[in-house]
Amino acid sequence: MLEKEAEDFLEKNKFSVVKRTVVTKEKDVKKEAKRIGFPLVMKVTNTLHKTEKKGVVVGITEESIQENYKKIAKKSKKVMFQRQLDGKELILGIKKDPVFGHTILVGAGGVYTEFVRDIALRICPITRVDAQEMLEELKIYKILTGTRKTKVVNTASVINVLIKLSKLVEKYKKIKELDINPLIVNEVEARIADARIIFE
Repeated sequence: MLEKEAEDFLEKNKFSVVKRTVVTKEKDVKKEAKRIGFPLVMKVTNTLHKTEKKGVVVGITEESIQENYKKIAKKSKKVMFQRQLDGKELILGIKKDPVFGHTILVGAGGVYTEFVRDIALRICPITRVDAQEMLEELKIYKILTGTRKTKVVNTASVINVLIKLSKLVEKYKKIKELDINPLIVNEVEARIADARIIFE
């Protein structure tokens, strides 16, 4: 499942996902953008590697929406409009190991995930204590819990997502891989802004 399908699947399973829509016609751009709200993120929908393909544009305003849509629409017939949220970016993931079964991951998210490699792992199922310990193992934990220059984020909402992911693979045992990157977390909430899922 690429992003739209994966996010719809997660939303149906009671996960919080950023407000979004898919646009295929230029005449619908302004109407759909106003419905989602500004600022917007605009994305291609036809590849997993959106950033590398220059298929993601952030900070889109009402004034720049048409120009950006034309650029993205050249790369993808279906263009996702997504409300841009402020917050810290985390990666959450599930992987089915042939020996241990489903494992769960949390770490520093965003485009630099593979370079930073600040992650914590556990075998599913996990408890709330496990989820809290996973967050505390991260180097960015002090940033999440507030420094002189950053606000405290709602770590309880991240723990809730981790617990729900752990339960999800009990219900859908054929999930082979599941990636959420990023999960945007701020002082109020945590919402999924991108996802993909592979089934066996």
